[in-house]
Amino acid sequence: MLFLTRMFGVTGSDAERNLGAEKACIEEIVQKVLLLQANAAVQQHRPLGRGTHVKGTSVRARFEVLDVTAGRDPGMAARLARGIFATPGAYPAIARFGNADPKVNSDFKPDVRSLSFAVDLTRDGAAPAGVNVGRQDFSLQNTTTLPINDARAFLATMNLLTASNPAAGLWSLPFKDKLRVLRTLALVQVQTHQRIKPYQQLRYGSNVPFRHGPIDVVKYSATPFSDNPARHLQRSNPNALQDELIRHLNEDTKISGFDFGLQFLDAERMTYWGKRQDANFWMENASIEWNEAEAPFYTVARLTLLPKSQLRPEEGEATYFDVTGNATPDSMPVGSINRARWHGEVASRKARMRAASSQGPGRESTERHGEVEQGDEAAEENAGGSGRAIAAS
Repeated sequence: MLFLTRMFGVTGSDAERNLGAEKACIEEIVQKVLLLQANAAVQQHRPLGRGTHVKGTSVRARFEVLDVTAGRDPGMAARLARGIFATPGAYPAIARFGNADPKVNSDFKPDVRSLSFAVDLTRDGAAPAGVNVGRQDFSLQNTTTLPINDARAFLATMNLLTASNPAAGLWSLPFKDKLRVLRTLALVQVQTHQRIKPYQQLRYGSNVPFRHGPIDVVKYSATPFSDNPARHLQRSNPNALQDELIRHLNEDTKISGFDFGLQFLDAERMTYWGKRQDANFWMENASIEWNEAEAPFYTVARLTLLPKSQLRPEEGEATYFDVTGNATPDSMPVGSINRARWHGEVASRKARMRAASSQGPGRESTERHGEVEQGDEAAEENAGGSGRAIAAS
C-alpha cells in the first residue's frame, strides 16, 4: 500500500523527503501562516487573533505526575520515568480548550477541538531534578493524527488556503502537490465531522511525536475520566462548548480530569498495511496512525481542572503554548511537520502580540463570547477548512 500512498505524499525513506529543501519550504510556510492569520481577522472585522485555534477558553488546572514504577515491569518503568515523569509530583497548569479553525465560528460548525496546557515546573522555586526549563507545554487535539503529513503538504495546503480563488489555487499547484492537498482535505473532512461533545468529555492526542529521553519517541494522549460531568449542548447557542465548560467549573461539585498517557514508537511492533517501517517513517509522516493495538498508551499523569478558575479574557488572550520553546532537550518535538510549524507558530504569536500592544487595553478579545461570523462558512467548507488542522498558538 505504501507504493500507492507515496503518490499522495507519504514518504518511505529519507531520500524521498528531500530534507535539504525543507528550509526554503519553511520560509514560505511562515509567510502563508501570517497571511492566513491576517485574512481571517480582516474577513471577520476583528483584531488580529491567533493563527489558528482562535476561539477558546483558558482555565487553571493541576498536573499530577504519578509514580510510574507502581505495578510495572522495571524495564517499562525505566522507559517511562524520563524528564518531568521521572519523579512523582503535582504542578500548577494553565489549560486552554478551543476550536482549531482560524476564524471565530459557531461551536456547532464542524471542526477539530483542542486542549493545550502549560505546566509550571518551578514548584518551590526550582524545576525538578534533571529538568532545565521552568515550564513544559503540551498541545493536543481530539484526533490521533494530523491530516497534513509533512512540510511539503503543509506548504501546498497553505497555498490553497491563502489563494483568493480556491479552485484556481488548487489548479495552479504542481501535480504532486495537488495529490498531497486532496489527501489532506479528505482527512480533514473525516476529522472535523466527529460527534460534537463537551470539551471535558473529549479524548485528545498530540497527533505528532516527541522525544522521551535520549532514545525513545512518544505521542501523548489525554483521556477524560469516565465520570466527567456535562450537560446537553444547546444547538441554538453558538458558544455552547465554552459556556458548558464554564458552567461546569462554576457549578458542578465533581470537576473534570484527564488521564495523561504516553505511547512509545516501537518500530519492531508497529506496522503500516501489515508491513514494518523504520522509525523515521513513523516520525516523519504525521498523518499515519500509530495503532494502539500495537503501541498502547501508558498512563503517567493526571490533568485535573480547577473549580471556578476561568481566566479573565485579557489573561486568556495573553496565554500561549510553545511545545518547542518550552521543552527540555529530551522532550523536543520531532518530524517534518514539527520542524515546519514551529516557525509559523512563533511568527504568528509575535504578530498577535504586536497587534495587541498597538491596540492597547480594551481591545476586543477572541477569548470571550463574541459575535460569530458564519457568512463565509460555505466557501471555507469547500476549501476543506484545513487551516483548522494547523496547531498554531
